Amino acid sequence: MTVIDQPVAGPVGTTDRPAGMREDRGVANVLSHGFLVFWGALTVLPLLWMALSSFKTNAEIIADPWGLPGALHLDNWARAWSQAHLGRYFLNSTVVVTGSVALTMVMGAAAAYVFARYEFRGRQLAYYLFVGGLMFPVFLALVPLFFVVRSAGLFGTWTGLVLVYSAYSLPFTVFFLTAFFRTLPSSIGEAALVDGCGHFRLFFRVMLPMARPGLISVAIFNFLTHWNQFLLPQVLLQGDESKWMLAQGLAALSVNQGYAGDYAQLFAGLTMAVVPVLLVYVIFQRQVQSGLTAGQLK
Repeated sequence: MTVIDQPVAGPVGTTDRPAGMREDRGVANVLSHGFLVFWGALTVLPLLWMALSSFKTNAEIIADPWGLPGALHLDNWARAWSQAHLGRYFLNSTVVVTGSVALTMVMGAAAAYVFARYEFRGRQLAYYLFVGGLMFPVFLALVPLFFVVRSAGLFGTWTGLVLVYSAYSLPFTVFFLTAFFRTLPSSIGEAALVDGCGHFRLFFRVMLPMARPGLISVAIFNFLTHWNQFLLPQVLLQGDESKWMLAQGLAALSVNQGYAGDYAQLFAGLTMAVVPVLLVYVIFQRQVQSGLTAGQLK
């Protein structure tokens, strides 16, 4: 009996690729990874240099700007916190940003939930009016915004700034959360209504906990926008330096210390402004990633 050798089949789902195709994919992977490494270094190295310079003396910064500090000069941070009044500006920004983000999230989440879950006359028109706010940059509305805030008696107050921040962030918040609420299963809400849960309790006790990844993601984006805002407080808080935000304090510090030559204090103040943003992202990075991906899945 003659045994005929049969070709051995490879694993299911695998195909033999030409050598040229494998080489092209390898080159593409190397180029893409190389670009990502370059972009990461371009982002991280300036921040690292700024943080290291905040612990140097002015003589070390001028003599060896790229070298490591000989010792950790924490007095730079103390001078920036007290002498440059960054501590007061930091507290002002914390109060205003906390209030504006909380107000934006409550109003934006409620509006987005209604647009995503309820049918009523004029729903699409109202939704498009909200989303249409994304097309108008804030600097185009500075002059009418100035007169509106002044006429309302809120000029130079934190209350006026909180309301303006919230109104400025509502279009993106409603747009993002409306798409996210539409991805949530409707069967859970229907079951809660059958069990006697009212619409108010359904929103706060059922839907908001389910939408936690999306809420955290958009809250972080709003926090970054409000924390780094310079134009609005510069226009709406004129004259009263005690109510300045951190961005205004840093701008004044950069001008003053640029002439005075106290670069160590300037780098310390800049590092103070960056640290909260980095901490917020590091703590909530998983929620941000899950929120951005979940909002696109059905």
